[in-house]
Amino acid sequence: MRVLLIEDDKKAASLLARGLQEEGCVVDVAATGEAGEEQAVVNEYDVIVLDWLLPGKDGISVCRTLRAEGVSTPILMLTARDSLADRVSGLSTGADDYLTKPFAFAELLARIRALLRRARVAQPAVLRVADLTLDPASRRVTRGGLNVALTSKEFAILEALMRSAGDVVSRVRLVESVWDQASDVDDNLVDVHVSHLRKKIDRSGSPALIHTVRGFGYRLALPDPVEP
Repeated sequence: MRVLLIEDDKKAASLLARGLQEEGCVVDVAATGEAGEEQAVVNEYDVIVLDWLLPGKDGISVCRTLRAEGVSTPILMLTARDSLADRVSGLSTGADDYLTKPFAFAELLARIRALLRRARVAQPAVLRVADLTLDPASRRVTRGGLNVALTSKEFAILEALMRSAGDVVSRVRLVESVWDQASDVDDNLVDVHVSHLRKKIDRSGSPALIHTVRGFGYRLALPDPVEP
């Protein structure tokens, strides 16, 4: 899961980002409304966590602009304002949920997961390719009915590949899906993670599902049939 956190309070942003990362999320942080707006338009996120009070352009204006520009990513608004009028104002600009400060991190996480469930209603609950399954909700992966233990990065790479099953996924796209913008990631690091993932998924005796497309990236699919 990739999250954009738009929060100007450095301490709060650091704590929230660390907590989300410990839950396996990739987190990009923007300290101003303008910076957050730009990142939300350029990159794909699963959820945007947006603080109401920001220097310059506030969260309400950011939310209104993003919706006007066609960004449909679920938005969770954070604010110390707790009046009914404020909640109505935040939701009427296009926010999907509203969380009043101070809050427990567990509640933030629950709200984010609820937004994800709503956003994925039209998508299959469990991803399947051949005998490989991935459940985003429980973070469980099986191959041939057997559990496969993956690191958070391996899980994120596999999910990105399975959501584009049959298509080639570039290394650049994997970096954007799996690592935050502050990370210094090169092609070799991507290849190392995919190599470890392949060893776990394409175990001996199973058809290989993860294929290298030289010079570009990777594709997850059953092997092409061999012509007689």
